[in-house]
Amino acid sequence: MSEAIAAELSRRARDIAPLLASEAPAGRASFRMSARSIGAMREAGFFRIAQPAGLGGHELDPRVLYGAEMILGEGDMSAAWILGVSGVISWLVALFDPRAGEDVWGKGPDAIFCCALRRNGVATPAPGGFRLSGRWTYASGCDHSQWAVLGGLRASDRPGVDDHLLLLAPREDFEIVETWRAPGMQATGSHDVVVRDAFVPGHRVIRMIDNLNCAGPGLAAHTSPIYRLPFGQIFGAGVSVAAVGALQAMLDAFIASARDRKRVGASLAGDPDAQLAVAEAWGAIDLARLIVTRNFGEMLADAERGETTPVSRRLRYKYQLSTIAGRCRDAAQKIVDLSGTAGLSGSAPFPRLMADIAAGRQHVTNQTTLHGRDAGWDMLGLPEKVDFML
Repeated sequence: MSEAIAAELSRRARDIAPLLASEAPAGRASFRMSARSIGAMREAGFFRIAQPAGLGGHELDPRVLYGAEMILGEGDMSAAWILGVSGVISWLVALFDPRAGEDVWGKGPDAIFCCALRRNGVATPAPGGFRLSGRWTYASGCDHSQWAVLGGLRASDRPGVDDHLLLLAPREDFEIVETWRAPGMQATGSHDVVVRDAFVPGHRVIRMIDNLNCAGPGLAAHTSPIYRLPFGQIFGAGVSVAAVGALQAMLDAFIASARDRKRVGASLAGDPDAQLAVAEAWGAIDLARLIVTRNFGEMLADAERGETTPVSRRLRYKYQLSTIAGRCRDAAQKIVDLSGTAGLSGSAPFPRLMADIAAGRQHVTNQTTLHGRDAGWDMLGLPEKVDFML
């Protein structure tokens, strides 16, 4: 049954990718996804892919989510990015106390989430929960979100690892400050969000250390092995693979144009540099898919055995995820270079796709040098570092 649902979701993604492409110019101009695009994604069930079945979701292997994200990225990378973020958080809510899931999905299964995980908030203990205040940056998709997961530190004289919290807040508790004016992925609407002394009940709070340990109060109710995967890996893939779809769109457009175009009097398709660029772009796309398929397959096998994937392997997996967006950017740049002045025409997709891929590459998860050093640190036997996002 799950395989049939996964295949149907993939088909739906193919069906609506052209709609997303047609709506993308409006999204870039307004710095928010169009209501039509968001509505189509919601109706197709994409935001429910990793959501618990008992709460109206599909409860599928997260690789189904990433597959849909890549396909949607061929239409609009901003739409794919929003799906990656919201889809990951719908998975995360399964780890919270089950009452949190009832709060979110009790009146309907189609909630959309934004998140900002840095510890920018102050969570002051209060009877039954916390009072939360703070301002967070880069809350992608916040304009369309009913809920936000926000990072905060428990108010303490000496905060420790147990004091880094994630708090789930409804739309009425956060204000959006329109700050996102990036040159790429404009429609993600990754604005700032502000919370001013809002009460968050204890059942809508989870510790980051529990995410690292693949634990959480919701696991007693949501027993599928997919909820025993490491959150840092789930999130990392969610913000890396959208670039794969954008590169695929660029590759398809370049191949279609190269057959008819000339470069210095000769066929562009006959240019060895063009031939190499096409092969390298295909290789980047294929390698990204292989990384996600293999690594999540191995982690899911660990979870099915009741084991937690060791930190040393997670460090290497995270490094591999961090290479995806950069590899896509490098391959895209070669295509842009070969497209010449004609590639700058208003109808050509190359500049906007390049800008989208480059913007996604800037996310901290996609900083290859940072995560490569961490993986190498571990491989060389140096003392273990604390990183909650593994």
